[in-house]
Amino acid sequence: MKNALLFGATGFVGSHLLGELLGNPTYDRVTVVVRRPLSNVHPKLNVVIGDFSSLPSLRNDIVADDVFLTLGTTRKSTPNSEEYYQVDHDYPVLAARIAKENGATSVFVVTSVGANVQSRSVYLRTKGELERDIIALGYEHTHIFRPSMITGSRDEHRSNETLLIAAWSVASAFLIGPLSRYKGMDGKDIAAAMNQASMKPAKTVTIYHWAEMRALLVPV
Repeated sequence: MKNALLFGATGFVGSHLLGELLGNPTYDRVTVVVRRPLSNVHPKLNVVIGDFSSLPSLRNDIVADDVFLTLGTTRKSTPNSEEYYQVDHDYPVLAARIAKENGATSVFVVTSVGANVQSRSVYLRTKGELERDIIALGYEHTHIFRPSMITGSRDEHRSNETLLIAAWSVASAFLIGPLSRYKGMDGKDIAAAMNQASMKPAKTVTIYHWAEMRALLVPV
């Protein structure tokens, strides 16, 4: 039996992933690091209250075999550049580093299609730097998930984003071949793909775009 560690459990993908991990028979315990208590109750669930600033003091709690990182924000929610970079880059890298120092062997992280340290887009450049620095930690297995538009029903209502997701869903039907990586994907399916990846053999570094994530969801 293994232990899983999840950062970002209150986010859209992370909340779905928490359910997947709790239902995964290969995990004996699932630890989540969150800023406030969860309403979830489960015999496998171990809740640790903390954030970026308190993470070093929680070192003894950041112990697992597999680490899942679904942390992220938006420039609209976090307009301050330093705070944005802290959430999207510094926090997941620090979490992964401490977990590895405590014996973790596999890390699973959500970034974005087009992630590139040379990108002119702040968002894509930040995701590229996140990938670079997670890989540099030298995990035995690093799994990088690069979704495009993340679709699905959210608790919060954001009209502009709802319209964009609807339009993207229509356009996705025409994205074939190499362009398929830009297809939209439901957050619950991304979470399910991450969970499935944890139960399959992997290379040192594996990158999943839309096609690779969909393949993980097909019953063997």
